[in-house]
Amino acid sequence: MGRFVSVLAVALFATPAHAATGEPVNPWVALAYLVAGVFFILALRGLSSPSTSRRGNRFGMAGMLIAVVTTLVTHDVANLVEIAIAIAIGGLIGFLIARRIAMTAMPELVAAFHSLVGLAAVLVGWAAYLNPGAFGLLTADGGIGAVSKVEMGLGIAIGAITFSGSVIAFAKLSGRMSGSPILLPARHVINLGTLAAIIVLTALFAMTTGPAETLPLIVALTVLAFVIGFLLIIPIGGADMPVVVSMLNSYSGWAAAAMGFTLGNTAMIITGALVGSSGAILSYIMCRAMNRSFLSVIAGGFGADDAAAGGEAKEQRPYKQGSADDAAFMLEQADKVIIIPGYGMAVAQAQHALREMTDILEEKGVEVKFAIHPVAGRMPGHMNVLLAEASVDYDKVFELEDINSEFAQADVAFIIGANDVVNPAAKTDKSSPIYGMPVFDVDKAKQVFFIKRSMGGVGYAGVDNDVFYMDQTMMLLSDAKKMVEEIVKALD
Repeated sequence: MGRFVSVLAVALFATPAHAATGEPVNPWVALAYLVAGVFFILALRGLSSPSTSRRGNRFGMAGMLIAVVTTLVTHDVANLVEIAIAIAIGGLIGFLIARRIAMTAMPELVAAFHSLVGLAAVLVGWAAYLNPGAFGLLTADGGIGAVSKVEMGLGIAIGAITFSGSVIAFAKLSGRMSGSPILLPARHVINLGTLAAIIVLTALFAMTTGPAETLPLIVALTVLAFVIGFLLIIPIGGADMPVVVSMLNSYSGWAAAAMGFTLGNTAMIITGALVGSSGAILSYIMCRAMNRSFLSVIAGGFGADDAAAGGEAKEQRPYKQGSADDAAFMLEQADKVIIIPGYGMAVAQAQHALREMTDILEEKGVEVKFAIHPVAGRMPGHMNVLLAEASVDYDKVFELEDINSEFAQADVAFIIGANDVVNPAAKTDKSSPIYGMPVFDVDKAKQVFFIKRSMGGVGYAGVDNDVFYMDQTMMLLSDAKKMVEEIVKALD
């Protein structure tokens, strides 16, 4: 919803509000934008819980409808037919993508949508620079005011960073680019120098007058912003991708807000601030869940330290391998089972089979709970969305801090497609790139079932997992969906 709100705000509210032209603001217009803003707040509130997420989406759609209609009705539109056609084409593309996209591809789709928000902000900023009169930005001497230039420069810079960063995130998440960190020599110096140059160029752009003098400055500003977005994301490892997605969400909101100030449009300012602040808060929550600072994520990400020693898989260590029949027998004998899903469940699309297994176990009197790590999957809330799609009862789903103490009383910890979030190296191995990240205490459960395709692979952070080799662990080596379906048959 945050991406939906941001991109439409940038694309549709890019006509100058009356405030930008010095004309009095129609109170009905202000009231309509205020109502739209309230709906957006209610949307974010609804999206904070799976049980209210549908209602939250409806609030967001209602708020966007009010804002779009208000903008089209109260502004001089050059060609309403062309705008309607553009909206129809974009809506049709979005509808088709939403219908066809698999849940496993949702993270990269979100990253792709972030890039559209950033690009829209860049294009609107350039349009305002090239034709300031149409946007109500001309001053009495025929130039653009310094404040408007600062707002314009910031909007273009943040939008360009969002675009190029989102493109890299999309490539990493979709497998078109390696998820491993790509470390450039002296990357910190390069990044800080580029950011400093962007700030200096923005200041010079604001203080300089005349198209001939300002054009090279805004071109250089735009190019460097595209470059720094690329440089910021390539050194970030796969395990930090949920934070990256959340961070880019925040960037897209601030880009929309900056353009809102440039255009004097209240709706853009409101929606951009909401998306930007909520994304920033979520990024903080995600970093706290990994016991990491936001700056440490931006500086490199998990697996980015060349000295980290945890990246090699220890394939020669002995482990126990079991079958679906073994798992089914022990599951139905258990009193309490805690299921920990991860990205492997999403890839195999095993959530529906898992729900069926849960129903059968509960019919046999087994207590079943789901444990969701804040960074499980490839974007915030990825596992919650998958379980909700499979109609898993929300009351059975618990966050790490709410359920971690229960593993000591659990008969079975059932891990399906997760790895880094259950790795005890995060607590014991200071040389590990995931050291310090809170993880589930699955080693305290009486029995551990671990579903993964093979012993040859390691988690997205590239770290071997001692849980594979514990005495109480039984490895179930197979496709997650196939294994769970076989367990369901054995239970029946």
